[in-house]
Amino acid sequence: MTDRTRTFADACEWARTGTKLLLDAVAGLDMAGFSAPSVLPGWTRKQLVAHVAANADALCNLVHWAATGERTPMYASPQDRAAGIAKGSTLPAEELRSWVTASARAFGDGLNRLTHRQWQHEVVTAQGRTVPATELPWMRAREVCVHAVDLGTGITFADLPSGFLTALADEISTRRGLTELPDGPLPEVAAWLAGRPHSLADAPELGPWL
Repeated sequence: MTDRTRTFADACEWARTGTKLLLDAVAGLDMAGFSAPSVLPGWTRKQLVAHVAANADALCNLVHWAATGERTPMYASPQDRAAGIAKGSTLPAEELRSWVTASARAFGDGLNRLTHRQWQHEVVTAQGRTVPATELPWMRAREVCVHAVDLGTGITFADLPSGFLTALADEISTRRGLTELPDGPLPEVAAWLAGRPHSLADAPELGPWL
C-alpha cells in the first residue's frame, strides 16, 4: 500500500465515481443481461455484481469496527465470502440490483457518520492487513472502479479517473514487485497490471489482480 499518488479525499471521490459507474451499468440489465459472461473468465455479471454487493456489506463490518471498537471481521470465514457470490446467482434481477444499490448506500452512509477520531481507528482487512479506517474508501474505490469495467457493458479503464489509474498502477506494480512498466497509455497500462484485456504489444501476461 502506498500513499504517494493519492489522498484520502481522492479515494473518497473515486469510490463515489466508481459506485455511480457500476450502478448506472447495472440499472438497465435484465435477467439475460445479468446472466451474460463478464470480462472476468468464469464469472457471470450476476456473480460479479453479487461479489460487489457482498464486498460493501463486508466493508460495513469494518465501518462498524471503526465506529465502535468492536472487532467485526469483513467475513466470518472464507465460506462466508463465497456464500455471497452463490447467493447472487439465485436472485432475480431486481433483487440483485436492489442488493448492490442498498449495500453501496449503507457503506457510504456509514463512512459519512464516522468522526475524525473514528477514521483513525485500525481495522483488519480480509487479507489480514491492519490499516486505519481511512483506507476503506480506497479499498472500495478499487472494487467498484475495476469491477465496473469487468461487467463488460461498455465501460473501459479509459472511463476511470486518471488519478485513480495512477494510484492503482502504483499500488499494483509495487505489490507485484515490478520496477519497469511497458510504454503505453495509462488506461492500458493499468488494465495490463490488473490482468485485464489491454492493447499493449509484447507485454508479458499477468494473472488477474483483485
